[in-house]
Amino acid sequence: MNLNLKNPLAFFDLEATGIDTINDRIVEISIVKLMPNGEQEIHTHKINPTIPIPEITTNIHGISDEDVKDKPTFKQMAKTFASILKGCDLAGFNILRFDVPMLVEEFLRAGVDFDISSRKLIDLQRIYHMMEPRTLSAAYKFYCDKELEGAHSAEVDTVACVDILKEQVKMYEDKEHKDSQGNVTVPVKNDMAALHQLSFSNRVDLAGRMVYNDKNEAVFAFGKHRDKKVEDVLTKEPSYYDWIMKNNFPLNTKQELTRIKLSMGLLGSK
Repeated sequence: MNLNLKNPLAFFDLEATGIDTINDRIVEISIVKLMPNGEQEIHTHKINPTIPIPEITTNIHGISDEDVKDKPTFKQMAKTFASILKGCDLAGFNILRFDVPMLVEEFLRAGVDFDISSRKLIDLQRIYHMMEPRTLSAAYKFYCDKELEGAHSAEVDTVACVDILKEQVKMYEDKEHKDSQGNVTVPVKNDMAALHQLSFSNRVDLAGRMVYNDKNEAVFAFGKHRDKKVEDVLTKEPSYYDWIMKNNFPLNTKQELTRIKLSMGLLGSK
């Protein structure tokens, strides 16, 4: 079918050094511009972010410092991008949470006016989640083909989870999954260790303030020490531990940080 367009609709996606719209920078932008007459243009550009790309981020999108060292900066390309997007409404997946804020920040840093107030913004994820709810009742219907009677009763919900997990394992066991880098794994197995790895991923603490990098080293996932080894930070800047302990971080985060400090033999040191 053809989309009913009054203005060109620019589908776009960004890859960046991270997800902090203030401190991180774009490393790649791809725009598919769909015209009201059905024609489309594709514009894809790698961008020199002017800051290092963390290894943990390169492992996700596959773009390294070497790939972008000779590419133009966003500031150098900003007027070109603004021209491509002139008069366009914007669309993409999860663009309201990340891509649009990041793009607008980059335009502002480049001194280029990019007004979104008159543009229509279409987020495919919002449509997806609205029409295919990610609730326990929806999961029960999808996996078990039954209506969940008495949802939000703790016992009913918990019993439903038992049935759902059994059906998930039955449906997905030994099924291959390809990630964004083309790596193929078989993540779902009838094995709780494998399911834990799938569910908890690489988090050190429940809030994800610390994660394991590809070398299985605990690193900070936020702030000025993002992607730095926790042990290195605690050694070189012990006051950072005190700052976290005194501020509004989850108790579990403080507990895990203390566990790491204890394992280093630093507990009680300043």
